[in-house]
Amino acid sequence: MTSTNIDIARTYFQAVQTGDMATLGGLLDEAIVWHQPGANQFSGEHKGRDAVFQMLGSMMEASRGTFAIDKIHALMANGDLVAATIHFSGRHDDASMSMDGVDLLRITDGKITEMWLFSDDPATEDAFWG
Repeated sequence: MTSTNIDIARTYFQAVQTGDMATLGGLLDEAIVWHQPGANQFSGEHKGRDAVFQMLGSMMEASRGTFAIDKIHALMANGDLVAATIHFSGRHDDASMSMDGVDLLRITDGKITEMWLFSDDPATEDAFWG
């Protein structure tokens, strides 16, 4: 199961990086719970695939389409959890961010059912998103 969960996580990140919304939608459970860190307009708990897609779309709009996961350093599994060490960045107007993070995915029956995100520099991310 662990290698399968890593494969699902790898497919998820590839879909995010290429903007493959169909694949992304197929991987996210309809009732996903997404825990977005920080104290900015996107922070908090987002429940349901539609709410997550709305948040991600708003993030792309706010970043003028520049928000991206640049690199996946490692994928590590433990049961139904997969941790990914990543690097992400974005720009808009005169603001920019570029930092490492950790995404923690709970995968159940082949679907991502819960997601926690962690940022290396929460204050910079909050300032970026506003």
